[in-house]
Amino acid sequence: MTSVPNPLLAPPELEFGAVPFDLVRVEHFEPALDAALADARGALESINRDPRRPDFANTIAALEGATLRVDELAGLYHSLQVAHGDAAMHALARVLNPKLMALSSDIALDTALFERIEAVHREPGELDDEQRRLLDQTYRMFQRNGGLLDAAAKAELRRIDDELSTLGAGFAENLLNDTNAYELVLSEESDLDGLPESARETARATAVERGKPGTWVITLHEPSFLGFMRYATSRALRERLWRAYFSRALHGAHSNVDLVRRIAALRLSRARLLGYRSHAHFQLEERMAETPENVEAFLRKLLVRSKPAALAEMAELASFAAERGGPAEILPWDYAHWSNKLKEARFDLESEALRPYFPLTQVVDGVFELARRLYGLEFRELPDLPVYAPEVRSFEVLREGRHLGLLYTDFFPRETKNGGAWCTRFRDQRRDGATDVRPHVSIVCNFTKPVGSTPSLLTFEEVRTLFHEFGHALHGLLSRCTYRSLGGTNVYRDFVELPSQILENWIVEKDCLALFARHWQTGDLVPDEVVDKLVASSRFHAAYQMIRQLRFGFLDLAWYGHERWVDASPEQVDVEAFENDAVRETDLLPAIPGANMSVRFGHIFAGGYAAGYYGYKWAEVLDADAFEYFKERGIFSREVADKFRAEILERGDTEAPAELYRRFRGRDPDPDALLRRAGLI
Repeated sequence: MTSVPNPLLAPPELEFGAVPFDLVRVEHFEPALDAALADARGALESINRDPRRPDFANTIAALEGATLRVDELAGLYHSLQVAHGDAAMHALARVLNPKLMALSSDIALDTALFERIEAVHREPGELDDEQRRLLDQTYRMFQRNGGLLDAAAKAELRRIDDELSTLGAGFAENLLNDTNAYELVLSEESDLDGLPESARETARATAVERGKPGTWVITLHEPSFLGFMRYATSRALRERLWRAYFSRALHGAHSNVDLVRRIAALRLSRARLLGYRSHAHFQLEERMAETPENVEAFLRKLLVRSKPAALAEMAELASFAAERGGPAEILPWDYAHWSNKLKEARFDLESEALRPYFPLTQVVDGVFELARRLYGLEFRELPDLPVYAPEVRSFEVLREGRHLGLLYTDFFPRETKNGGAWCTRFRDQRRDGATDVRPHVSIVCNFTKPVGSTPSLLTFEEVRTLFHEFGHALHGLLSRCTYRSLGGTNVYRDFVELPSQILENWIVEKDCLALFARHWQTGDLVPDEVVDKLVASSRFHAAYQMIRQLRFGFLDLAWYGHERWVDASPEQVDVEAFENDAVRETDLLPAIPGANMSVRFGHIFAGGYAAGYYGYKWAEVLDADAFEYFKERGIFSREVADKFRAEILERGDTEAPAELYRRFRGRDPDPDALLRRAGLI
């Protein structure tokens, strides 16, 4: 039997060095990673054996290149694991992650290597600004990851990191399995009362896919879940679905309760081993916010300014529902339904009536046109380039005829895909000598699927999501840095959301909507009066939405920066009780026993936002202030766009983010810009 060559071990053959997704199999990753790890260790040994005096080129730049292939393979694997990961792909995490963590620990705890880095840091020689930034970041990385510890402490740090390397993957796998395991099977058409035809068709198609023809199936995947919660008139069914959604990974075989405790405890132990009071103190040392105390003050200021308005919104909603025969008390499974009715009544605008104006292909064309007007970008589809799933599309991105990178788009739910939306990379931008190696970026979402002859028609919220993730993609694609670890989206977590969130502002601008908001059947542009209502409604329940995000920020800070950990361990807490106590000040609706966010909070337990979720709000201050600049000069202003591109999008982490922003705006951000945009001042 002839063995099949491993495409991950072969030099790139496709145009642009694209990944041969059609050839890559689960079994290819481990041998490819083993080979890359061996090469990396050889390169690291060469650095340590170099008899020359340590300098930037033979130590810092050499270290930057030593793990390139390892990092590319790890990035490819983890991107596919969450976007198209079957059971075998998820199981592989338990094999690959410890190997990756072992290399990371070996590097961070390599005394000889750190001595070379210290020598360069003491006598750096002639360096440009980006080289100096990479040197400083490399030195701090070693310092913050055990370089100064004694042998026993280094061994303990390695043990902690080894264990953490598998826990996050297990957390994500449990959540995905619990999401996929549930279905609400409806056999009576009356159970669908209130649902628009598009949601009924999707539920019918899902039933057929799952071998239940003649019924309707509602799942916990977001388009299905959110549509039912918003429109279904059956309060009992909404409650059943809500309880299933908000109790995922709380009980049973897929429970994340013990993982939440263990991850929080290990991160606390790790921080203390390194000399920090908490994981939050460790993380925030390299964030714009700097300290947990600053984050707490930031969140609390927004809470104080927005909670009275949010309580007024809830009181109005309760009165509205009661007047129309609704429940005497608004409970969590009532909010989406009755707030949607109130919004429609106030603005005479049915959310579902907007869908025909937002066919996915047109929205994609619209965001591409926005990128052309702001940054001069072109997007050329590459239908013959291999992709990892049939519905994925690929594009070459160009500027003034010059190749900038590849963009992949993956928009529809699959049982192999995690919920939510994100932007990821298959290759970072960097310079290799005289060659500018361009990035490969992917946008992954979970939008409403096409059904029959009806295309994918987006809700306004889904349009916002697409623009958000496209903003991240632009940050990666426009990068013009020398070193990959400083390029693109490799920036502080409370700065990385600025390029994504600022793009959301354009979707409530008439001139931008005119680029793509046309009825999919008639071609008619969305009417001006509808746009006026859409713009007016964009601030609907702004205070409620503010409190919702603050709730997540306070919960994150509680797990990773709580003062109670001085005398206790996260492993000793009751997860539900701890969460309820942490978020009580943000309660706008009655707390429901058995509903828990912590066990579903992948951002902070399986992602990179631990002690950093506040960053979404922090970046909102930046994006609100930055968009005011565009509004002053015109929303398609090339002058402002060129400054944003040159000072923010192209610069990555080559300079402190506060300085980059200051150069773009000409001043520090105005903290009240966010409150002005939300209509709260």
